[in-house]
Amino acid sequence: MKKTKSVSPGFREGRGYTQADWDEVEDNPEMTEAELAELRPFREVFPELAASIDRKLGRPKSETPKKAISLRLDAEVIERFKAGGEGWQSRMNEALRKAVGL
Repeated sequence: MKKTKSVSPGFREGRGYTQADWDEVEDNPEMTEAELAELRPFREVFPELAASIDRKLGRPKSETPKKAISLRLDAEVIERFKAGGEGWQSRMNEALRKAVGL
């Protein structure tokens, strides 16, 4: 007779925990009404952590954001700007600003 593996209801294979992990916490008692009444919102209990989660990541928004466009230029023009190293796009922008009188 083949012995089958006992699987707890609710356990799902491949979710990052083992059957033993599941069995260890399966008998946690449900919270009582009194315990539920004592619960407070996360933001009230950990205001600094909540604020750090809320802060925006990445670069701050520019007051004068640039726009991405598609533009065909002569290869020689692009290579001349690229030959100056990093920042070639900014240098090209500055040259165009000067050309239009900005």
